Amino acid sequence: MKEELFFCPLGGSGEIGMNMNLYAYGPEDNQKWIIVDMGVTFADESIPGIDLIYPDAGFIIDKKEDLLGIVFTHAHEDHIGSIVHIWPKLKCKIFATPFTAILIKEKFKEKKIDITDYLRIVELNSKIKLGPFEIDFITLTHSILEPNGLSITTPLGVVLHTGDWKVDPNPLIGNKVDEQKLKSIGDKGVVAMICDSTNVFSPGRAGSENDVRQSLLKIISNQKKRVLVTSFASNVARMESIFYIAKQTKRNISLVGRSMHRIYKAAKQCGYLKDLIEPLDPRDANKIPKEKILYLCTGSQGEPLGALNRIVNETHPDVNLDNGDTVIFSSKIIPGNEKKLYGLQNLIVKRDIDVITEENAFVHVSGHANRDDLKDMYNWVKPKCVIPVHGEHRHMKEHITFAKKMQIPFNLKVENGDIIKISKDKQPEIIDKAPTGKMYLDGNIAVSYDSNSIKERKNISINGFLEITIIISSNGKIKKPVISYRGIPEDEIGETFKFDLEDEITKTCKSFAVNNFNQEKNLIDAIKQNCRKIVREKTGKRPFTNVNIARV
Repeated sequence: MKEELFFCPLGGSGEIGMNMNLYAYGPEDNQKWIIVDMGVTFADESIPGIDLIYPDAGFIIDKKEDLLGIVFTHAHEDHIGSIVHIWPKLKCKIFATPFTAILIKEKFKEKKIDITDYLRIVELNSKIKLGPFEIDFITLTHSILEPNGLSITTPLGVVLHTGDWKVDPNPLIGNKVDEQKLKSIGDKGVVAMICDSTNVFSPGRAGSENDVRQSLLKIISNQKKRVLVTSFASNVARMESIFYIAKQTKRNISLVGRSMHRIYKAAKQCGYLKDLIEPLDPRDANKIPKEKILYLCTGSQGEPLGALNRIVNETHPDVNLDNGDTVIFSSKIIPGNEKKLYGLQNLIVKRDIDVITEENAFVHVSGHANRDDLKDMYNWVKPKCVIPVHGEHRHMKEHITFAKKMQIPFNLKVENGDIIKISKDKQPEIIDKAPTGKMYLDGNIAVSYDSNSIKERKNISINGFLEITIIISSNGKIKKPVISYRGIPEDEIGETFKFDLEDEITKTCKSFAVNNFNQEKNLIDAIKQNCRKIVREKTGKRPFTNVNIARV
């Protein structure tokens, strides 16, 4: 039977975040699979009570006997964040470079799961072989340590999976993009490049961490009081820059926020962040004169539980800000976070604290490839085909337009669930559709997007909650119903509103034989319907309604 090569994204195609990709090779009756990355995305206010969203992995879980392992490109949450939720259903081998492996181990440690027998640490720039797949890790640059592209060699040719990347000529930590290795792979022939599309609309180059360091040094040198920098904890190069600037400006540095400490510890454990000044505990930093302290903290996206939010709202136990201090947002605004982030910045300004952001100063560079970076990659690799991923549909469509300008022979726009057949000298084609979707982490429970818990919570958040308890004695006598409600607007209707509900409940009960247990469900449904109608007429709301019948 003919052997074939397939690619299937389960997350990250048609959206930014939640990256999860599958590759398969072999004849139809004996295909072997690998997974590249397993990420999350973060919920917004439209889904109350949900923090994390990750891909529905049911398609590959059903094939776990033929799954050879999970390979990770780097340690950002949108690439590793769902492993603790999906892996227990797979229990396969995990392959990651040292820094990524440490953060993965920490995730499982929090869940009290021992993955020692499954985790394989891959040295930088080395190769692994998984069945028909020979995977070569290629050093790239990004906004986190140890970002890797993957050259995936099969009997039908080489696929380059770029992961997240840019071209940083001065990455500060880690090596530059391995241009020679990419050229060598390109010279051998790349049948398809699966490529990051995040910054395809951005002209020029993404920029260098070294340039940001010099700009931040100049900005912070001019500050006279306390300075607080907030950034993504995962950006270790930015972290090292803040340590460097603290030393140059003769300030002490203090790390604030759990994630900041976790990343700092992991980077040190892997041999990074050498020869730095020692950070102060925030409890001790509070005793340092204002002009001698520099804080680096989490919460750059205005997260409610982030360190910065607690500091600004004066609920942090160890760090405070006064008028004349400066807060620097050394990060970009993730789309969707604008409202809460601007709200936080307005609160800071209201307290007469200076705010510096990428909107009024050079304090950040992206970790993703701009158009000139993409040109470099295309010229080095010269792929026969490009399949854009890691982008919304508009990004991927623009990426295809860009690839055509770069004279790439073949291209294909895909979305999550598409099963794509990749051939040596032909246009790739979508041959089937895998079941796909999103799983929501509701507390500690994974639920589907259409689960009752989410539907009910949305309804309650919009329309409020009405609870009615009816007490029925053994002789069929009905006592005064107990009515309670939350989230329903009252204004002047309060008392009459309750009286109307009581009258309606009594009238409805009289129309049923209340001691007939077979009629209880119908009675409950009638009370719900009639009471919701009264609330709707008086308030315009359709509350989630719960009716209890107690028999005494």
